[in-house]
Amino acid sequence: MIGRPSRRSVVTGAIVGAVAAIAGPPLRHTIASALSARTERRLNGVGETGPYPVSPAARDLHERLTVVDLHADSLLWGRDLLRRSDRGHLDLPRLLDGNVALQVFAMPTKVPRHLNIERNDDRTDDIRLVALVQGWPRATWGSLLARAEYQAGRLATMAAYSDGGLAIIRSATDLDALLARRAAGERVVGALLAIEGAHALDGDPANVDRLFDAGYRMVGLTHFFDNDVAGSAHGTAKGGLTATGRDLVGRLEARSILVDLAHASMATIDDVLAIATRPVVVSHTGVRGTADNVRNLADDQLRGVAATGGVVGIGFWPTACGGEDALSIARAIAHAVAVIGPEHVALGSDFDGAVPVPFDASGLALLTQALLTEGLDEVTIAAAMGGSAIELLRGCLPAN
Repeated sequence: MIGRPSRRSVVTGAIVGAVAAIAGPPLRHTIASALSARTERRLNGVGETGPYPVSPAARDLHERLTVVDLHADSLLWGRDLLRRSDRGHLDLPRLLDGNVALQVFAMPTKVPRHLNIERNDDRTDDIRLVALVQGWPRATWGSLLARAEYQAGRLATMAAYSDGGLAIIRSATDLDALLARRAAGERVVGALLAIEGAHALDGDPANVDRLFDAGYRMVGLTHFFDNDVAGSAHGTAKGGLTATGRDLVGRLEARSILVDLAHASMATIDDVLAIATRPVVVSHTGVRGTADNVRNLADDQLRGVAATGGVVGIGFWPTACGGEDALSIARAIAHAVAVIGPEHVALGSDFDGAVPVPFDASGLALLTQALLTEGLDEVTIAAAMGGSAIELLRGCLPAN
């Protein structure tokens, strides 16, 4: 059961936040960089760092793939993602090294202190401390929607300064243009925005329009706690969709925003599958066939998502895949493929999501090699590594 934060942690957070709030820009930047670096090195571990040697066969196949990852939390850490870093799991140089065509960047707008996968409530808000330390605009200190809009702006700024290396994807037209550029030999990565938890709407479903205008094209209904639209797999009640949640699903579908069931309770998953009229996605998860825990999907849930035409992104961290190496991820993917077919299976790394992973984004060829070792054929590997996600997005994003 989640408890209240200790008096020491509250006092420490208040002091750090106050110093960050009143400091001038140089000092604030120094404080933010030091704290973010220390925290990220502790939370975003990598089993081994590159370069990552693979067999010639795996390298050849990997270079021919269109690789898509449906979930990374990299925006949260305050790094310039255009520059290669020695911490965290990804940045543009490492995405290019890993032959990633499209990366989904997710924004968690509120995270409880001492979070766990079993039971959390919404009384604490660690993202507020992040906002204070990193010097986010004052509006973000209290508004979750403002946090989402601020991070969308950061990503847009990075894309503008990337010399064409990072392209924001908001529509099917943008996606096709990205793929055409890559087919012509350009080194470019697409970036698509997602939200973790509809509490980012600040209690007003009409704010879907503001998320859309900011560029968000995927919305997770819940994150680590129950909210006013749905129950979380990690919440206290773990209920299903509320009346507000049912309304929200309709609004998301009407705006061609994908509904993401990652972190959703079993009741929420069942409720959404019963009313969905468009494909749904589970951006980052595992399968109970290889790692049986509350975070992961049972085979019936896999089939339910597939029945909508959706995809399931398999995660890279131990709770999701049941191990600490590329072969563990490959086995989870193989299980999902056996249950619902490769056309409904994708990658959902959770890079930079405060989880350990066996390799960073530059090492994705290790997963291609592991899938070959697991006995999957090239057509199946191509689908799971990105082909299925591309087809989903091409059919579900707004046309223009």
